[in-house]
Amino acid sequence: MAPSALTSFYPVLCTRKLSESAAFYKNLFGFETTFENEWYVSLRRTEPPHQELALVDAGHPSVPEGFRQPVQGVLLNFEVADVDAEYARLVDGAGLRPQLPLRSEDFGQRHFIVAAPDGVLVDVISPIEPSAEYADAYQDPS
Repeated sequence: MAPSALTSFYPVLCTRKLSESAAFYKNLFGFETTFENEWYVSLRRTEPPHQELALVDAGHPSVPEGFRQPVQGVLLNFEVADVDAEYARLVDGAGLRPQLPLRSEDFGQRHFIVAAPDGVLVDVISPIEPSAEYADAYQDPS
């Protein structure tokens, strides 16, 4: 049996720093609030395709008991047209500390990583040509 049609998909991150994290994504990454209360914030980008992200208080009872912990080990990939300009804006301009400095990778990315207030890593990426070693690993999904 085939799965139902997917009408939406977005991550919901458990955090103990709800307001600080929401402000981080709104102020630095262009998200707007679509819903907000004391334990949940739903965000989306203003321009199409309107990517979404949500944050939930890690201790809220809607999170199953035993899983009420802040998120760990998650990287959010934000693919942009000009990663060098984003580095200048976020690191040089806004003063974010890079967790991984701006660099080009043989696997086909130029990127840097910063951390949100709750420790979630944001990997800001522009695709580049991969080295010959990695070029064959790319597959055409069509």
